[in-house]
Amino acid sequence: MNKLKRLVTYPLFLMPALFAPASLLAQSPFDGTWLTNEGQSKLSQQPYVFSVNKGIYDSPSYNPKIHVKADGTDQPVMGQFWDSISVREVDPKSIAVTGKKAGKIIYEQIRTVSDDGNTLTSKQAFHPETGNEVMNSEATYTRLGTGPAGANGTSGSWRMNALKMSENARATTYKSAGDELSMSDPTGESYTAKLDGKDYPVKGAYSYNVVSLTRINERTIVETDKRDGKVVYVSRMTVSPDGKKMTVVFTDKRTGRTSTSVADKQ
Repeated sequence: MNKLKRLVTYPLFLMPALFAPASLLAQSPFDGTWLTNEGQSKLSQQPYVFSVNKGIYDSPSYNPKIHVKADGTDQPVMGQFWDSISVREVDPKSIAVTGKKAGKIIYEQIRTVSDDGNTLTSKQAFHPETGNEVMNSEATYTRLGTGPAGANGTSGSWRMNALKMSENARATTYKSAGDELSMSDPTGESYTAKLDGKDYPVKGAYSYNVVSLTRINERTIVETDKRDGKVVYVSRMTVSPDGKKMTVVFTDKRTGRTSTSVADKQ
């Protein structure tokens, strides 16, 4: 359900398996299509730090940190779900950032600082691995600290305070069958996994390729996402007693950021 893993962590999480009778799983409260309610979600307050200065882009907020030329050319990076990044200064108050994998664009961003220098706006287009419809988002940030002297105005330390996403970035559908739960979304990302804490393959996702699900109780499941054998995200998903809302506490294990999203059942 949680698209924060893409849009916040450019974006944005085991216990022993507990088994329940298949009759309960057949009427899982997770079944249905869910739409993230941006107004009820809580974003990580951990700062994002980056700078474009003297032709260099630095961002210690990534893990591993990124230090590349900011000349608009593709620069190799390690440890991300993209393998190259290009950064260029559009003007003294904005930069363009593009991430690619094997030469294919994954995301495109324009980051712009306000005239007073206190608000950063980042507009992003995310291109799904499946080639499905592009997802768009717009995030705003409040300045916490300044960048180096002479750096582009977007440089500094920032706290995200709002995130707006296109509907195809907010929708997720779950369907249960016996002891299995299937997930799919409009971008083509999907998986089918048993609730036994074991690893199962994921289709159509850049940032993770294996998922495991552990049932905590009738209304709570923990999802663990891995890429190349390493845990990258953990999400604790809980459906409300009335079955109308799902709350997801999402942690990016690489950066330690935790956000909470709320989705409404459609």
